[in-house]
Amino acid sequence: MTKGRIRARVRRSNLYTFSCLRPNVQESAQSGSLPQGPGFSRIVQCNQPILHRKRPFRYPYNHISTTKYNVITYLPKALFEQFRRAANIYFLLAAILSLTPISPFSAVSMIAPLSIVVGLTMAKEAIEDWNRFIQDRKVNRRKVSVHNEGGVFSYKAWQDIRVGDVVKVEKDQFFPADLLLLSSSYEDGICYVETMNLDGETNLKVKRALEVTLPLDDDSTFKHFSGIIKCEDPNPSLYTFVGNLEYESQMHPLDPSQILLRDSKLRNTPYVYGVVIFTGHDTKVMQNSTLCPSKRSTVERKMDHIIYILFSVLILISVISSLGFAVKTTYATPDQWYLLPLDSRNKLYNPTRPMLSGLFHLVTALILYGYLIPISLYVSLEFVKFLQANFINRDIYLYDEESGTCAEARTSNLNEELGMVDTILSDKTGTLTCNQMDFLKCSIAGTAYGTRRNEVEIAAANQMAMDLEDQNSDASSFHRMENSNRSADTSEIELETVITTKDGKDYNTAIKGFSFEDNRLMNGSWLHEPNLEQIVLFFRILSVCHTAIPELNEDSGAVTFEAESPDEGAFLVAAREFGFEFCKRTQSSVIVHERYPSYGQPIEREYKILNLLDFTSKRKRMSVIVRDEDGQILLLCKGADSIIFDRLAKDGTVYLDATTRHLNEYGDAGLRTLTLAYKKIEESEYNAWNDEFQKAKSSIGGNREAMLERVSDMMEKDLILVGATAVEDKLQDGVPQCIDKLAQAGLKIWVLTGDKMETAINIGFSCSLLRQGMKQICISTMNVEAGSQDSKKAVKQNILMQISNACQLVKLEKDPNAASALIIDGKALAYVLEEDLKHQFLKLAVDCASVICCRVSPKQKALVTRLVKEGTGKTTLAIGDGANDVGMIQAADIGVGISGAEGTQAVMASDFSIAQFRFLERLLLVHGHWCYKRIAQMICYFFYKNITFGLTLFYFEAFAGFSGQSVYDDWYSLSFNVILTSLPVISLGVFEQDVSSDFPALYQQGPKNLFFDWRRIFGWMSNGLYSSLIIFFLNIIIFYDQAYRAGGQTADMAVVGTVMFTSIIWTVNIQIALTMSHFTWIQHVLVFGSIITWYFFLFLYGSLPPTISGYAHQLLVECLAPSPIYWATTLLVTVACTFPYLAHISFQRSFHPLDHHIIQEIKYYKKDVEDEFMWSRERSKARQRTKIGFTARVEATMRQLRARLQKKQSNVAFQSPTFRP
Repeated sequence: MTKGRIRARVRRSNLYTFSCLRPNVQESAQSGSLPQGPGFSRIVQCNQPILHRKRPFRYPYNHISTTKYNVITYLPKALFEQFRRAANIYFLLAAILSLTPISPFSAVSMIAPLSIVVGLTMAKEAIEDWNRFIQDRKVNRRKVSVHNEGGVFSYKAWQDIRVGDVVKVEKDQFFPADLLLLSSSYEDGICYVETMNLDGETNLKVKRALEVTLPLDDDSTFKHFSGIIKCEDPNPSLYTFVGNLEYESQMHPLDPSQILLRDSKLRNTPYVYGVVIFTGHDTKVMQNSTLCPSKRSTVERKMDHIIYILFSVLILISVISSLGFAVKTTYATPDQWYLLPLDSRNKLYNPTRPMLSGLFHLVTALILYGYLIPISLYVSLEFVKFLQANFINRDIYLYDEESGTCAEARTSNLNEELGMVDTILSDKTGTLTCNQMDFLKCSIAGTAYGTRRNEVEIAAANQMAMDLEDQNSDASSFHRMENSNRSADTSEIELETVITTKDGKDYNTAIKGFSFEDNRLMNGSWLHEPNLEQIVLFFRILSVCHTAIPELNEDSGAVTFEAESPDEGAFLVAAREFGFEFCKRTQSSVIVHERYPSYGQPIEREYKILNLLDFTSKRKRMSVIVRDEDGQILLLCKGADSIIFDRLAKDGTVYLDATTRHLNEYGDAGLRTLTLAYKKIEESEYNAWNDEFQKAKSSIGGNREAMLERVSDMMEKDLILVGATAVEDKLQDGVPQCIDKLAQAGLKIWVLTGDKMETAINIGFSCSLLRQGMKQICISTMNVEAGSQDSKKAVKQNILMQISNACQLVKLEKDPNAASALIIDGKALAYVLEEDLKHQFLKLAVDCASVICCRVSPKQKALVTRLVKEGTGKTTLAIGDGANDVGMIQAADIGVGISGAEGTQAVMASDFSIAQFRFLERLLLVHGHWCYKRIAQMICYFFYKNITFGLTLFYFEAFAGFSGQSVYDDWYSLSFNVILTSLPVISLGVFEQDVSSDFPALYQQGPKNLFFDWRRIFGWMSNGLYSSLIIFFLNIIIFYDQAYRAGGQTADMAVVGTVMFTSIIWTVNIQIALTMSHFTWIQHVLVFGSIITWYFFLFLYGSLPPTISGYAHQLLVECLAPSPIYWATTLLVTVACTFPYLAHISFQRSFHPLDHHIIQEIKYYKKDVEDEFMWSRERSKARQRTKIGFTARVEATMRQLRARLQKKQSNVAFQSPTFRP
């Protein structure tokens, strides 16, 4: 080892043919020009960061922020957020008007409630944003080694890095900014980068430094380093880069293979050196992010419209009141001398200017009737949402034991929105999958190996068996007995994870990357299999055809593999378990230890590497040409079946039919497949081909890659098929179950991934978004002919034609069980997101059962999310775990971040965070459903009680000649919302629940907005209007001229107001008790305790001196409590007010029950225990008919099995001879 450089290791650029080509200096000079003008003006002085702090550069620091506010913007932005609410604007105006002498209430009584409401809400926003700031600070304070001066490196925080700094990034660290790779720990400047945070891909990318910067291989070499980078300006394109490096008086062109992007991770490389090009919000990952939006729930936005309606009602009755007052001033005031109507200074009661008096009274009325607008609603909502969020945070069922992570409601503003989601847009890698590949099955020489059963096969077989039992049983008792022995019932398919072997023994995976089980191959049993030569060749291809490098863990002695992709690592683990262990790689050879049961020690075999034709997304295959110990030259190849099958020799297709059948089965099961083949090469043939290959490899010019591809094709033909592999892209625990429940709840699921189309399709099968028989509509630009690819118009026309044909296909489908899946790649998506195509695309996507978008950039994820949100007008939820998901998380109505291993960017930008995708089911179907229903009922009830209370003020003013006099004591009015009715409504919003999550179809009550539609809102308003009329007129009629005390005294205004207020308290509290479905001791205490509190309040308030209590002094003790008419009136009014609602819900539950009414009744009468068959039937009904998800996939498999069974029975019946006597 010299200068810290690893020289004993492989010169890795020799392993790559296509991805690690370096142009020489002459070619660099020819192609090093940079476009001039806007977009290409960035200049970076390498190793001189101080220059970029001055003009004309002034590049930003590396500090990032995802918060909504800062010290300067907090006050104006937070105030703007608060006064976006219509009610707050009204109360601000009322507070201002309360400073005038025409206000019926004191200024303090109007300003204090508004200040408390706004202040508490702003404080909550500040706390939530402070939490975001803390997480931002953790990222900004990460440390990285930065060059100071004189070849000395020291650790600095990320936020202190400047453009031009030279940084040293070590293995498994994230890159702190966008860097130009100068050199690595390997002598040829190769490094491996994981870009999962950017594009979601799990395979490692190979990056390479310019050859001219390779000598910068140690800290001391940067002492006098300098250079100038001229490149493109900051932009969001992750896959392009244009620039050049001026170094040692020569110009060297730069391309994306030399750029290390922020938030990608250095893997399998001890360290790299790089110079900072873009920092902070100029980096490409931040360019793909969007500003943190201010989100408001659908319910809250609709609540504003209700406020507008009530405000209109308020203005209407205020105008009526002011007109009435003006008429009274004109005709009645001259006779009322005590009002001083002739005093010129009296403007309120001036009969000569009635319009002015009416205008003043309008202001008085607007303030007096202000109780129609419930200002306390916002405080109560904030408090309820805070408690709901606390329940989410403390839910033990949302706790992940493996990581020790709880769910977190990062904002409580959107709790109810969780119950209204229509479409889920999900990332794949790290969200649905756990970034682990497991070798599961294989096909060798036409024989399928691997007996682990797929979950779909297990569930379908169990269901078929139960159906057959049901058909063959003469009595239902046997059927029910069988149901009782099973945890699942016949009408419901439950997903089980069962792993069995052929001999019936359970098998649990103990080796990472290897879930294979088959006694025919394990423990050397493959020696007794037919086609032994093909089996050995299969294992050798797995252990030799790769670019991985083994790493020995000195502590444990275990060997791990540094592979470019998880698939390759899984192949090597599988080969090792079969007895073919790849143990060493040199510059020109691969060494494999082959273990045979008959030998005590493994046999070491060395394969000389002659050429390696590496994998690219275009080639879809990789090959290695080796010379074995016998001198035989072999080409070993693995790749996509569509590519390999086209290159088979005539005598190489012996196992083609059987292998094709196995591949189809593996694909239907959602497994990732590769085909293995080989070819023996004569020495002369190889020498002739190698001469051509070396010429192409060393050629200079733009057609070098095409020449290499042509020469490679010459060798990669006439192959002999050996077999195929099937690996499982390991889903996170519970993903299929979760998707199945979400689909049964009627939710649509889109997958947006940076992976290639084949990978995304495999995952679609794994998580049951795709299934057998589903029509796959693939839209891409690859179908365009070569001659028209350069024309944007032709490409768009072709894509439009694909969309139109697909729409027609979906429209003409008559089979009710048929389903279509839309799959589109990133290039085509760039066109369909344009204004003239996006609506056609969205129409097609909405008609499809599932949608998968492949190769999408973070920006495209955000654009797709925005298109779905705005185009459908329904609530969207985006879920992801990496920085590449931040855009769509912020663009969606609700953003959910998964707190996985890919950093915290997604969590910081999210509204809710969970540890794994499976927790989304409970977050939506339980917390979301309950929060929506609670908030909706709470708001409707709030408007009901305020209308009930507020309109009685209007009735009394009209009854009292529009005098502006309130019938209630001021303290009654102030305590109505704050003390006497606040706690029951909070208990409704926090504890109310209808049924459990076993009934996913009930979730559709949220997206359909059944509990907060205009019909229900106006119904509650009408109920409030009816109650106010009953309360006022019944009390007036009873107490108008009726003696209420034994001494014959009639009621005055204080008595009538107190009796009316008592009736209101009883009515609204009994009403909320009738509304609740779920009672605990808490609800009983709060509801009936509020009624009792009113009497305590009236007693204590009346016990105060008359100077404080006024007309309420000893009112309860001396006047009302001894009077039977007081108690009788309260009972009569309460019954009259609540009877219509009681009759309505009784009629509804008896004749037109909702789904949850039926389930509640079954639960109440314990029919779920007494009659399991009925309970199972009802549970089955409480599911949306769906075409995706595990249940739909099992049903499709069952239909196929039944069809095969019927066909087989028909054939048997047809072939059986007819017997005649």
